[in-house]
Parts: sequence; C-alpha cells; structure tokens
Amino acid sequence: MSIFKLVWNVHKYVGLVLAVIVAMVSVTGLLLLVKKDFDALQPPTQRGEAGEPADFIPVAEVLEAAYAVGHPAFASLDDIDRIDLRPHRRVHKVRSVHDHMEIQVCAVTGAVLSGPGPRRSDLIESIHDGSFFGDRAHGWVMPATAVGLLVLTVSGIWVWIAPVLKRRRRRAAAARAAQDAALGH
Repeated sequence: MSIFKLVWNVHKYVGLVLAVIVAMVSVTGLLLLVKKDFDALQPPTQRGEAGEPADFIPVAEVLEAAYAVGHPAFASLDDIDRIDLRPHRRVHKVRSVHDHMEIQVCAVTGAVLSGPGPRRSDLIESIHDGSFFGDRAHGWVMPATAVGLLVLTVSGIWVWIAPVLKRRRRRAAAARAAQDAALGH
C-alpha cells in the first residue's frame, strides 16, 4: 500500500469517526456564540439600582435573597454553584447546581430582579465540552477528538498536495526527456 493510500484511508476513517462529534461541537459552539442574543438560551442580564461598589450588599444578603424566592434549586448553600457579579449592571447572578437555574439579585438593594430562570447555555456548554456525557467523554473523548482533528488537518493537506507534487514531478521529467530528445541524447 502506498503512503498516499494509507494517508487517504486514515483521513477517511478518522473523518467518519469524528464527523458526529465535530457536528455536535460546531452546533453547540454556534449556539454559545449567540447565547446573549436569545433569551431562550440565557436570561438577559438585568440592571440593578444605581450605586458604587461601596454600596454593594454582602454575599450573605445575596444568598438570603436567593433563598427567599423559595425555589427548591436555591434552598441552601449546597445548592449554589456560583455567584457572578456584573459590576456595570450592578447585578449578582446566583447559579444553582440543579437544572442550570439562575436568579439575578440587585447588588445594591438585594431585590430579586429575575428568576429563577433556566440557563440553557450552561447545558449547551456541557454538551459542547463533553462533560454532559460524563468524565470519560470530557477527559478522553474530547481531547482525542482534538488530536483527531489535527490528524485530519495534516492528512487532508497531504491528500491535497501529494497529487500536485506528483504532477509537477511528471511534468519536470517529461520536460527533461523532451530536452534530452531534442539534444540527441
């Protein structure tokens, strides 16, 4: 089997295996790029009351506001994944570890501005990075996919350039043969 045929087969079969994963990563990546443009993907960031950082309430009060909503995804500290601060909008985004839920709390007054609402973008991100499918997918399949894409790139370049180089060698050999024939060799 020639090197060209071997590279062609590697390119073909690696491409077939990775096609579904690459399609999934492409679609979810596109959705993540536009997540702030569609409220169905991620709740729009609200705007809190005017105030300076010195006026911001402590984190304990942010948590109390989230607990006071009475939603089961925000019942205790164990339910909280993170609290993100958007200082320019004066909003805390309190994110639950359950069902990709979010509550937005004013950083100045402690009033609940929105939520609880779904953050579908978090689900999409977990599909995008493979963690939705478990630790093996995230830790092994996705890195192997990255290596596979590198193999596809290199083999694709080879499959494209090898025939070009072969044609050039043939033309050069034909030109040399014609020149030798013209000189009487």
